[in-house]
Amino acid sequence: MIATICRKAHFNAAHRLYNERWSEEKNIEVFGKCFSPNFHGHNFELEVRVRGEVNPETGFVIDLGRLGDLIKTEIEHRFDHKNLNLDCPEFENILPSTEHFAKIIYDLLKVHLESSQQLHITLIETAKNSAEYGDW
Repeated sequence: MIATICRKAHFNAAHRLYNERWSEEKNIEVFGKCFSPNFHGHNFELEVRVRGEVNPETGFVIDLGRLGDLIKTEIEHRFDHKNLNLDCPEFENILPSTEHFAKIIYDLLKVHLESSQQLHITLIETAKNSAEYGDW
């Protein structure tokens, strides 16, 4: 039996979107409010889905307690109340867009799963904006 399990988390982080090769005018045109030189923050909602074979002995795809611990140590402790541009080496060479952030979260969690398990990340930046990244 194949099933998908979901664990949710919440954390806060700040960022600024800009391309240093562009003029201020072009950055404002492309990134708008997200170009603010003083950064801006989000209350991120994270949904982590793991799909795989249900273990007949436990009834689990993955133990939700273990998944919750992974999210807490790999994601929440790393990014909560951080400035993504200044505090997080994961964004040293890439823009801290929601799309890139979803991929980084995927990469940080995927290495802890069994190779047969699929992972899908939904990162909700605002009530209107989110990004998804994953195996399906």
